Amino acid sequence: MDAVTLTRQLIDIESITGNEATVGNYLFGELRQLGYHTIKIPVEADRFNVYAVPETESRKPEAAPPPVTFSTHMDTVPPFIPSSEDAERIYGRGSCDAKGIIAAQIAASERLRRDGIHVGLLFVAGEERDSLGAKAANEYAANQPKAATQTPRFLINGEPTENKLALASKGTLRVELAAKGRMAHSAYPELGDSAIDKLLAALTRLRAMPLPSDSEIGPCTLNIGQIEGGRAPNVIPDYAHADLLYRLVGASDELRRQIVATAGNQVEVTFPLEIPFQRLRTVDGPPTMIAAFTTDIPFLGNWGEPLLIGPGSIHVAHTDREHIEKRQLAEAIDLYCRISKVLVARTRSEAAANR
Repeated sequence: MDAVTLTRQLIDIESITGNEATVGNYLFGELRQLGYHTIKIPVEADRFNVYAVPETESRKPEAAPPPVTFSTHMDTVPPFIPSSEDAERIYGRGSCDAKGIIAAQIAASERLRRDGIHVGLLFVAGEERDSLGAKAANEYAANQPKAATQTPRFLINGEPTENKLALASKGTLRVELAAKGRMAHSAYPELGDSAIDKLLAALTRLRAMPLPSDSEIGPCTLNIGQIEGGRAPNVIPDYAHADLLYRLVGASDELRRQIVATAGNQVEVTFPLEIPFQRLRTVDGPPTMIAAFTTDIPFLGNWGEPLLIGPGSIHVAHTDREHIEKRQLAEAIDLYCRISKVLVARTRSEAAANR
């Protein structure tokens, strides 16, 4: 398994969120050729996840799963950027987020299979937008016949962490503010009611609001990502809207209450999305980090106790200079194998103790 070649092949298949079918079909075919029992888990329309386990007499995706599952996502953010490489790096959209990780996980699975250790592979759609693929995969796992399986014991999720094990990943709370006003000629502002003025006042108060912090995880942060409103420079605006994103370091109940109170009654506050803060399992050996970004992990609870690790840097993901170091790609294969062996040994030890 040449992880560099596979990474470039995957990068060159455009798979911006919503358009994962082509790369999914490619992975489905490649994994079947390698001798995996492979299935497509429906997501919506022509979108699907790919789930595979090494082929043996007793091992099928719908049978008892391996104790460890590798997982990451097939989709990317726009725009499509084709692959290139030099002596040290592979470039292109998805190189580190997360097509290089797919290649590393498949290569690690192949190496483990030669050592008699079987892991599952789960590649999902939609992580970059709404984790719809992860939710579909979780429902699939929940609906498997109880006589066939317990859930997998461990999920090793891949995101660009520079091959460090994440102790935790921050959550996400999306907030929308909407203000209404009354249009008027801008020469006579007293005849109108500016929605933008109301929105700006609310945003000013929210920017000044103290946010929670955790001594280990760090601070909760706020980004005002989008603002829109108004009709024209010479019209008093009758509407205004803003999209905010908070990075969570704990439960959100109190923060939600504070946001509503601080924003005030001249704007409407809604919370369209939350991805919870997550503490994660670790194993001895690899260096650790805190992931300030969110992942599919909160939506994959039926796939086992989660760990988070992968090659590449989140600081170049979603940029026009996205890349992955070839050295880190090779190190990730070693790490995935080493961590899997520790987890499989732990599973076998627990099973023996319970007999």
